[in-house]
Amino acid sequence: MSLGDEPGYGDASRGEDGGYGGSGQTRTRLPDRPGDVYGGARRGRGSSSRSLITVVGVVVLLIAAIAFANRGDSTSPSGDGAGDKAKTSPTTASGEHPVKSKVAGIPSGFAHTGEGAQSAAANYAVALGSADMFNKPSRDQILATVITPSRVAALEATLDKAYTPQFNKNVGLNEDGSAPQGYTFVSRTSPIGTKTTESSNDKATVEVWCGGLLGLAGQNSTNPVTSSWFTITMKLEWTGGDWKIVTHSQKDGPAPVPGDDRASSADDIAKAVEEYGGFTYAR
Repeated sequence: MSLGDEPGYGDASRGEDGGYGGSGQTRTRLPDRPGDVYGGARRGRGSSSRSLITVVGVVVLLIAAIAFANRGDSTSPSGDGAGDKAKTSPTTASGEHPVKSKVAGIPSGFAHTGEGAQSAAANYAVALGSADMFNKPSRDQILATVITPSRVAALEATLDKAYTPQFNKNVGLNEDGSAPQGYTFVSRTSPIGTKTTESSNDKATVEVWCGGLLGLAGQNSTNPVTSSWFTITMKLEWTGGDWKIVTHSQKDGPAPVPGDDRASSADDIAKAVEEYGGFTYAR
C-alpha cells in the first residue's frame, strides 16, 4: 500500500477514478516451481501469472476505502497546455534539487512550478506506498504531510477502518502492523517518471509511473515479495506554501515484458531492503 533514506514508501493498495488502488487488482508473479518461493526458479516470459489471495484482498479493501474518501470530487483543474508539453519533455531529472527540507522524513517545500508539482507527486507516491502506512502513528504523520488539510481527517478515519488488526494479519503481519519475527515486510514504490496532464497557477494533475514491491521476505513466507507496475494520478493544490494532494487514483501499467531473471533468495531480498535506502525524487 511505502517514493535522505526514506523507508521504501510503496502500499498494498493501488483504476482510475477508484481512489488509491483503482479497479485493477495488483497482479503478482510467483516462481514456477512449487515449494520454492525464492529458491531460484526462473520466470519464463511465457509463464502464467498467479494472484496471491491475501494481497488481492488487501487491494480490494483499500480501493473501496479510499474511493469512498475521495468520492464526489471528479473535477479536474483547467489545463494550460502542460499536457502537450509533457509529451516531449525530457525523462531525465532537471538537475535542480527539488527541496531543502523534510517533514516526517518526507521531502517538502517544493517549488510553486509545474516541475515542483511533479517532484512533489513522485515523492508523495513513495510515501503513500510505504510500509509505514501499516502503522497508525506513522500513517497519520504521512497523511498530515502529503494530503491537503481539509481532507486529512476524513482520510485518516477511512484508513483506520481499512487497516484493522485482521487486515494486517491477512497481509501476513502482526496485528499491530509489524512483521513477524524472522521476516522482513517489504512495501516500496519507485517512480519511473512523471508528467503533468492539466495545470493552472495553484492546481495540477500529475501522473506518476511506478514500479512496486510488496510482500514478506522470509524462508517460509506464503506471501513472497513480488513486483508490479502502475500509474498513480494525483490532483494537487498549492496550499500553505507547498503542493498537497487533493485526490489520487491508480491504474495498472504500463508494464514491461517480464525478464528471465532468477528469483533471489529470501535472505537476499531482506538484506537489500535493509541496506538500500530510498531517494528524493526530482522531475
